[in-house]
Amino acid sequence: MRLLIVNPNTTASMTAAIGASARAVAGPGTEVVAVNPGEGPASIENEDDERRCIPGLLEEIHRAARGATPPDAYVIACFGDPGLDQVRAAVDVPVLGIAQAAMHAAALSAGSFSVVTSMSATVPTAWTLAKTYTPSQCLGVYACDIPVLRIDSDPATVEPIGDLCERALAQDGSRAIVLGCAAMATFAAPLTERLGVPVVDGVVAATLLAEALVAMRRVNR
Repeated sequence: MRLLIVNPNTTASMTAAIGASARAVAGPGTEVVAVNPGEGPASIENEDDERRCIPGLLEEIHRAARGATPPDAYVIACFGDPGLDQVRAAVDVPVLGIAQAAMHAAALSAGSFSVVTSMSATVPTAWTLAKTYTPSQCLGVYACDIPVLRIDSDPATVEPIGDLCERALAQDGSRAIVLGCAAMATFAAPLTERLGVPVVDGVVAATLLAEALVAMRRVNR
């Protein structure tokens, strides 16, 4: 299968890291293609950034859908799941947002979870999505207030993010952590080891769920 992952911001280094995270878990028969728009916000840290990224996101989706080998599934690699409904209306294959994928995976695997995201401005959106996707399983949403581009470029940010995860688990009594930023994708494994609970990255969750959904569609044909 062919999986297109669209990072809706314009930062190529983040796109490369997202693609690497997806390829690390994808099956041998899955081709992962990761792209980002040429124009739009360099990072997505508030509602205005989410609105501004949607035209570029949709352009990438339409370009891929019109190509010689259209994707079998799409992933929107931004935790606010911007444009998710518009993309689903535009194509007839599975489309996953990393927030929806991560929250459902955490709820299924652990029962309850807390979200640790980047900037405080994203907390209301994360809560809204949690109440929509998993009405009772999300017990808290916390912001580390570290800019997305710094998370992407500075591996040492895993330490304060891990500290915040510890506080969230203790305060909420939750059984898993959902990482609320695609730039945190590489932190899931070390934080799982440190915290002793599932730490769910939405890029990985969406990749694996996309493969499962495509397989289901093929079985039912």
